[in-house]
This record gives sequence, structure tokens and C-alpha cells, in this order.
Amino acid sequence: MEITVQHPLERYIRSEKMPTTWCPGCGIGTVVQSFLKAIDELGLDPKDLVMISGIGCTGRVPHYLKFDGAHVLHGRAIPVALGVKLANPKLKVVVWGGDGDIASIGGNHLIHAARRNADLTVIMINNFIYGLTGGQVAPTTPKETVTYTSPYNPDSKPFDVIKLVAAAGATYVARWSTAYPVLLKESIKKALNHRGFSFIEVISQCPEIFGRINGFKEPYDLYLKIKKVGQIRRGISPFEAKYDWNEEISLGEFVNREEPTYLEQLEEIKKKARGEKA
Repeated sequence: MEITVQHPLERYIRSEKMPTTWCPGCGIGTVVQSFLKAIDELGLDPKDLVMISGIGCTGRVPHYLKFDGAHVLHGRAIPVALGVKLANPKLKVVVWGGDGDIASIGGNHLIHAARRNADLTVIMINNFIYGLTGGQVAPTTPKETVTYTSPYNPDSKPFDVIKLVAAAGATYVARWSTAYPVLLKESIKKALNHRGFSFIEVISQCPEIFGRINGFKEPYDLYLKIKKVGQIRRGISPFEAKYDWNEEISLGEFVNREEPTYLEQLEEIKKKARGEKA
């Protein structure tokens, strides 16, 4: 008798696209599962969500999910996502990207989306390197590590992206790791329900590109390093959080406040243009 095993989140997954292109031990699948569980527990209709991604390993996420979406140019996921939100404000729009896609070539879009308090959810999976394109140094690569284009360590200190987006004006900012999928899921639920710009960074393992060149022979070894260095800190500001490969990468929810969203600000401008009173 043939036994068919179905994934408990099968209704959200494009099974015909399996297996994924992600390497064994990659952390992206863990993040996607936390996301799908968040969707499921919130009872959201997939028709009310849109996934937008750029180029990179994380950019593949929308390919495997049964949501409307778009795979766009490198670094341009956020402006495309904002266009979708402006066209249909009822949609929940989620941006998926890696640290290179979001914080490097897409860094300017990230800053201004945070400044405007654009009503988007951005999930940035940080594996410390450009994984898909061959292992180049990224803006988040720790100073104490190496890449294929920085074999003697990076020439400058990395971005702590939660500080960057918080300083720019993001109204929900959190950082978790693949070692805490349940806490990540709960954070995603908050981000999806948040009015305004919500940003979640997820520290994740890239065993094939980042791991091997930095002496981690097995995916599990890199996972244990991420679990050890990631320390949950409650009640601190993003500017108190640490981003130190040898000491601590602080995890937690760092910003959660309400302010007028970009769409609300546009409505106020329209009222003024029409001569209406606020």
C-alpha cells in the first residue's frame, strides 16, 4: 500500500516546484515555515497577500508559495511592493530579500520606505554573504569572517541593519534567527498586523558558501554558532543592540509604535489639494 505524506502547510505551497534550489542546511526554509505558520494562525486569505522579491537565494521564496507575487530586479523589490500597495491598499504586501539585495543595492529604497512609514512588511534574511552570486562580501559580513572577495577579512565594518532602519523611521523593527522559529513566527504575526513599515531581520545559516570558507564543515556547526551568538534581549532599544560575530548578535523586538502611515499621509495631502478640512 502506498502511503502519501502531505506537508501540514501544503495548501500554501507550490508542490510542483519542489524540490527547492536551496542547499541542504540552508536556513531559508525555516524562515518560510515560520511565515506560513503565521499566515495560518492569523487566518489570512492568501488572495489578500502579495509577495515581492529581488535577486538572490531569498528572492526565490515567492516561486514556491501559492500567493500572487513578482520576482523583480536586484534591489528593487521595495519600490515595486510600494507600487502594489498604492494600487490596492487592502492588500498585505510582503518583501522578501537577502542582506545583499535589501541592504546593499536596495539600501536606498530601504531607508526611504522606513522614512515614509510605508505600509509594507520586509523580511530580510541575513546570511552574511552574497550566496547565489558566488560568495562576495556583503554589507552585513562580520569583520572577523572571510568571503571569496575578502579573503583577508572585509575592509570595513558591517551595517547593523536594525539600527539603520530604526534611525530612518521604521515603526516595527525586530531581529531573530533560525534558532528561534516560534519567536520568529510570533514576530511575523505582529509585523503583518502592524500599520506602517515593519522590518524583520533573520540571522540565517548559509552552509555552502559562508560556512565552508569560514571553517564550518557541516551545516549544523554553523547553526550552533548562530544559536550561541544570538542572544535574546528584551526591553532594549535598537541602538543598544549588538552585532558582533564573536560576542553577541542581539535578538528581539526593538521598535513597535504607531505613527501615520505613508498612505494616510498621502490622503491628507489629497484633502488639502481638494480644499477639504482635515
